[in-house]
Amino acid sequence: MRKIIHIDMDAFFASVEQRDRPELRGRPVLVGGAPQRRGVVSTCSYEARRFGVHSAMPTRTALKLCPQAILIEPDFRRYKAASELIRREFRRLTPLVEPVSIDEAYLDVTAICPTLDDAAAAARQLQERIAAVTRLTASAGVSFNKFLAKTASDCRKPAGLTVISPEAAGDFLAALPVEKFHGIGQVGARRLRAINVRTGTELRQLSPEILRGLFGKAGLFYYGIVRGIDDRPVELEADPKSISREQTLSRDLNDLRGIRILLRTLARKVIRRADAREMTGRTVFIKLKYADFRTVTRSVVPPAPPSSGAELGRIAVRLLDKTEAGRTPIRLAGVGITQLMPVREPVFEQLQIPFFSPEKT
Repeated sequence: MRKIIHIDMDAFFASVEQRDRPELRGRPVLVGGAPQRRGVVSTCSYEARRFGVHSAMPTRTALKLCPQAILIEPDFRRYKAASELIRREFRRLTPLVEPVSIDEAYLDVTAICPTLDDAAAAARQLQERIAAVTRLTASAGVSFNKFLAKTASDCRKPAGLTVISPEAAGDFLAALPVEKFHGIGQVGARRLRAINVRTGTELRQLSPEILRGLFGKAGLFYYGIVRGIDDRPVELEADPKSISREQTLSRDLNDLRGIRILLRTLARKVIRRADAREMTGRTVFIKLKYADFRTVTRSVVPPAPPSSGAELGRIAVRLLDKTEAGRTPIRLAGVGITQLMPVREPVFEQLQIPFFSPEKT
């Protein structure tokens, strides 16, 4: 049996801001783009979440829900510095680390932890080490596969630790609301609730054919995980040729505004994945599949590699002008970067300036 730990930092960006600025502690904090630029919330503090604010929400909406919130532009240099300290602690425990984003990762501790209790003890020590080194809290989930470990890490936020054993998995999954199944989300949950599927118990009753009809290939994944089956390994950081995210739509989309919102959402996910690998890309591309199944890609080399989700989103949206989007419905959209290179701090070279004695006259 495998022993998997999932670590998820608590309100990461907002927690870094509250750590570094004592006047923000205990106050609702939003990290994200300005509302006048149609910004979205990247992360919000737990004080803001009590008002119904959540990540990926338009900043304008978040400020209506919580007018007293303090809005801060992201400072990714500080977030990346904290993330690197956290990763060092991961690597001290095991080399089998799969970063998911700048603030979460899977760790396979099977080789060093004979039991799940041992893995839970290792996770608790890791939480303590992260807190000591960064003064930030992390939530941890421990189980025998990746899906359950990730789901467990959401159970007791912030700073919680949850273990799901094989014996407990069946009852746990049966009671789990469908929106808590990773990948289904609110939109998929609405579709399931429309056919009276609200919990894992009801989800388990759906056939592979029905799930595939609802979610495509992902439906077969859901068929497995609701039964506690997830054979995906913890994958070490590879050397990818590109980093991208795409989404197949439940219905064809012909609304340009909706397509732009989708591309911006995908762009933020791409940058999070790139940040986790400390990579950036020289070339930006989008991929569209039209309703008639024609697939097109469009790309551009911007003057500088995009360093934020908002920046990548703006470039992706401009590439739409080179497609039939808005005139021809689309069934899939994707955003990505290629020609990857590592992110490095700028290097400044000291110029050697010769000095001459003044000429005597």
